[in-house]
Amino acid sequence: MALALGQVVLAAAGLPVLPAVTVTATEWARDPIGCRDRAGALGYPLFAKPARGGSSIGISKVHDASELDAAMAAALEHDPKVLLEQAAGGAREIECGVLQRLDGTPEASVPAEIRITGDHEFYDFAAKYLPEEHTELDVPADVPPPLAGELQELAVRAFEAVGCEGLARVDFFVFPDGSAMVNEINTMPGFTPLSMFPRMWAASGVDYPALVDRLLQLALQRDTGLR
Repeated sequence: MALALGQVVLAAAGLPVLPAVTVTATEWARDPIGCRDRAGALGYPLFAKPARGGSSIGISKVHDASELDAAMAAALEHDPKVLLEQAAGGAREIECGVLQRLDGTPEASVPAEIRITGDHEFYDFAAKYLPEEHTELDVPADVPPPLAGELQELAVRAFEAVGCEGLARVDFFVFPDGSAMVNEINTMPGFTPLSMFPRMWAASGVDYPALVDRLLQLALQRDTGLR
């Protein structure tokens, strides 16, 4: 999920996130010039994302101000709230799975990396779902142990900050200097045997049957009502 509210919660918890602004359909209709100014203050290129959604549907890379209106229109087709986010130039896309133990304590998997091939500028819908030659997956990611540990710690912190339960996948941007920022939290990540979440946990010693069993046990012991 690319939740604008999630960005606020993560930042409030002291987690590193990219500079971003939220623009609603009402704001865009009422004051497009002001919205364009807010976007310009982030600097170009930037990304326009539906604030709630997945699979990169409705996301556009905006190279300059001339492309903003079309990107806003594409995002607003899917959500009345749009997240405009500074592009993470030169960053690697690395993920961690988070899974609760039976006592409720979250733990993080080994990190994994998605590398985009071909003509895709970012990890868009086509790169995700068309044949695998569009991506290369490294499970685990080729990162130094201290960085892997930092990403695992940040993943758990993000999971707890947002109040997740059961499972989540936390996606990061990792820059050439070794710094990392949280990209987004996927509160229901892909879960086929070929999806990144099960792959990361298999590489961490929890195979697919054990993963499903853990989630069923967590669901059975979870209280109903407000928590």
